[in-house]
Amino acid sequence: MTMCFSSTLSLLTTLAFASLLFTTCSSLDSLNDKEALLSFRSMITSDPTNTLSSWNNTSPICRWAGVRCDRRDRVSTLDLHGLELTGSISPHIANLSSLRFLYLQDNHFTGPIPGQIGSLTRLRVLNSSSNHLQGTIPPNLSACVNLKAVDLSVNTISGTIPTTLWMLSKLQVLNLAQNQLTGPIPTSIGNLSSLNTLNLGTNTLSGPIPRELGHLKTLQQLQLSINNLTGTVPPSLYNLSSLVSFALASNDLYGEVPSDIGFRLPKLLAFHNCFNQFTGTIPPSLHNLTKIKSIRMSHNYLVGSVPPGLDKLHDLTMYNIGFNRIVDTLDFVASLTNSTVLRYLAIDENLLSGTIPESIGDLSAGLSKLYMGGNRISGKIPASIGRLTSLTLLNMSHNLISGEIPPEIGQLKQLRMLGLAGNRLSGEIPASLGNLSLITQLEMYENELVGRIPDSFSEFQLLLSLDLSSNHLEEAIPNGVFTLTSLTSLLNLSHNSLTGHLPQDIGMLGNLIVLDLSNNLLSGNITDSVGQCKSLQVLSMSNNSLLGLIPNSLGNLKGLQSLDLSSNRLVGSIPQSLEKLQALQLLNLSFNDLDGNVPKEGVFRNRSAVYLEDNPNLCFGLSSCDGFSPSHRRKMAVHTVVIITLALFLSCLLIAGVGLILFLKRRVREKKVADVASAMKGQHRMVSYAELYKATEGFDPNNCVGAGSFGSVYKGILRDGMEVAIKVLNLATSGASKSFVAECEALRNVRHRNLVKLVTLCSSLDFANNDFRALVYEFMSNGSLEDWIRGRKRREDGAGLSVVARLEIAIDVAGAVDYLHSDCEPSVVHCDLKPSNVLLDAGMCAKVADFGLARLLLNEASVQDSVTSTQRIKGSIGYIPPEYGFGGKPSTQGDVYSYGVMLLELVTGKSPTDESFVGGLSLEKWVRAAFPNRTSEVIDTELDVTNVIRSGACTISPEKQLMCLVSMIQIALCCVLESPETRSSMRDVLHHLESIKEALVKKPQIVV
Repeated sequence: MTMCFSSTLSLLTTLAFASLLFTTCSSLDSLNDKEALLSFRSMITSDPTNTLSSWNNTSPICRWAGVRCDRRDRVSTLDLHGLELTGSISPHIANLSSLRFLYLQDNHFTGPIPGQIGSLTRLRVLNSSSNHLQGTIPPNLSACVNLKAVDLSVNTISGTIPTTLWMLSKLQVLNLAQNQLTGPIPTSIGNLSSLNTLNLGTNTLSGPIPRELGHLKTLQQLQLSINNLTGTVPPSLYNLSSLVSFALASNDLYGEVPSDIGFRLPKLLAFHNCFNQFTGTIPPSLHNLTKIKSIRMSHNYLVGSVPPGLDKLHDLTMYNIGFNRIVDTLDFVASLTNSTVLRYLAIDENLLSGTIPESIGDLSAGLSKLYMGGNRISGKIPASIGRLTSLTLLNMSHNLISGEIPPEIGQLKQLRMLGLAGNRLSGEIPASLGNLSLITQLEMYENELVGRIPDSFSEFQLLLSLDLSSNHLEEAIPNGVFTLTSLTSLLNLSHNSLTGHLPQDIGMLGNLIVLDLSNNLLSGNITDSVGQCKSLQVLSMSNNSLLGLIPNSLGNLKGLQSLDLSSNRLVGSIPQSLEKLQALQLLNLSFNDLDGNVPKEGVFRNRSAVYLEDNPNLCFGLSSCDGFSPSHRRKMAVHTVVIITLALFLSCLLIAGVGLILFLKRRVREKKVADVASAMKGQHRMVSYAELYKATEGFDPNNCVGAGSFGSVYKGILRDGMEVAIKVLNLATSGASKSFVAECEALRNVRHRNLVKLVTLCSSLDFANNDFRALVYEFMSNGSLEDWIRGRKRREDGAGLSVVARLEIAIDVAGAVDYLHSDCEPSVVHCDLKPSNVLLDAGMCAKVADFGLARLLLNEASVQDSVTSTQRIKGSIGYIPPEYGFGGKPSTQGDVYSYGVMLLELVTGKSPTDESFVGGLSLEKWVRAAFPNRTSEVIDTELDVTNVIRSGACTISPEKQLMCLVSMIQIALCCVLESPETRSSMRDVLHHLESIKEALVKKPQIVV
């Protein structure tokens, strides 16, 4: 009995001790959680909702806002989404060892995702979307083996997708969209057997789509749109019968969509493959998916007709097959009347013909946008169109539509944009259009409209752009048009038969950019109030019957770039105020009756920009015109003409011969420009001058980010929101057209992550009908390598480029040049490698730009001009290889030399044209004299190689840093050898640099 009691007592003592130990450990764990949360709060710099005020020592952490605990009072959930918090994520969050759910989305967090997050092995959901997070995805995120959902979308995360993510075997959702990720899609993602959502859209991912993604048998959402993916779609993806959404838009994919896609993907609700290079026909089986909601196949090369079956798609909300080569009538439109929730219909820019059926008015009452422009549609616009009262956009421009504009269009009171331009519409403009009180853009140019502009147009209080040009409109312009203060973009009434005087109210157009009233029958004086239109950049009133003086108030239009008052009856002198218009690039006052002295300053300094023909009473180059009467000067002019006619006759023969030669050369050059631009149209969407004009705010000098030999570069935002760099060529500069051709030819078929991406191009006419050419590139937010070497760009902490950063930039550039030399057919020689032509994106990835001097190495010897034959040494002083100075042809070895000079500059910080290099001394000789024993003397003084630095999880000692720089110099010196045959190839350079990096930065071990 005593023994039994003793045993019982011992057991109770043990249990009590265990309970005390558990309670003690639990208290310690809670204390750790509290410290972790307080550390997290300490890195929050702004809490506008004051939510974290409850995080204090007076209340238990389980009662803190956004914190939820488990039964052991351990933090299991941290939910701070949508609080507009600013700051960075504390690494101490890793001490919340019981954390299962982390919600930080919709805030303003910056900085990297802490690598310590891999310690949260119980974490199931990680959502840090819609912030400003930077850096890379921590590789050890794969240690969080219980993760089911990872959402890091809408940040600025860069680098590649870790290949180790396949270890997250329970992962169901992976959303990395809208970041700056590069590189290929890891094939290992195909091992995530539980995945149902994969969203990698809106990044810069490259390479083919891995066929291994076809192993994801439970996948429902696949979003790969807006990347640089290439090749064909793996057939295995069309076997994922669980797919609900399949989006591949805006890549470089090609091939045909399987005709039986509708049978192989029976659950599909959204199929998007627009903005690619798909061929073939619209798969008929796609229309058998009776539950499908969205079909977007625009901007491809699809042919054939619209297959039957549209009448079964009752849930369809979007149908977009625009910008293809579809040949059909509009009979299929009647089938869409069963799609009662249709919101978006785009069939524009195809080869559709026939008339618009009356049944168009039976389309969904909720239809918001209807695109039909750019086809071969004929006949009349049916009155039933007026039943589509939810339309916000109706575009029927550039067809063969005839007849009158139905007044029923005035019933579309939600309409913001109406496009009827480029048709054969006749009759008068219905006054009922004045009911479109929300209209912002109205285009009816290039038709056969007659009568007057309706007075009801004065009701357009939100109108931004109005274009009625090239019609047969008559009578006076209603005063109400000139009181539309909302007009900011364009008012074009040119090429009509409008009469009357310009009203004083024209001065109310103070926000208007382009005003074109040319080629009408306007009379009377030009009112002084025009000078109140201070936003005007283009003003044309040519070919009218305007009288009187040119208003001096035009000098108030500080942003005016083009002024055309030619072919009127203007008299008096040219206002001196026009000299002050610094932005003025074109002035046409010809065919008037102006007199007096021609001003000498401002635009008048540029003879090619000023047109004053057939103003016989103007005086050029004289201090005064007062010595002679106008009639006497005309007689003197006649006598002078007679005297010099004989001499001019002989001169004309010579000039004609020379002119013929120049004309033929120009025709050849223009044909080449047109051919190259035309070839590029198949690969890039073309943009108009007007769109680029708007994207750059009228080529505002404040948006100019650089200038070069052949033009200027402007920062702009296209209408789809893309931030771009627009290189506008100055065609007056000798060689500019050749530069455009060279750049187009070089970029036509090249594609590499380290080449600046050509988004589109523009080869058209500006508002003054002058040739305009521009290349539109992706915008590189971190400027040029030259900016970083010269210290004009620095990191947020004030530091410059580290050793590792310089090495990675060198590798990026070498990879791009090696691709041009070895992987392109024919090979491309850049001819102008230098730091200012190497640009850096937000993730500090280096990309080679400016192919204006590039050459294609063709096999035909006759095509390969020497430098002597072109009369121009290709390249920039200091980077030009010596053989080019002796007539050598552009070559890959020449690029290697330029790269070597740039690599020396990257290490030393010294430009090859530095003022210290005199008396035969050069950058190469200066470095070679110090190599290798005194290398530290030539290293950039901005580089501090005396301290240990970190790169990811690696520690790099000063010795390793110095060895890296010595090796880079050695490679550079092998590139700048005088004899081209002895220089390294770019492939060897690339391999050596990659070996240096591998030795310098060891890849961290992944701890599971």
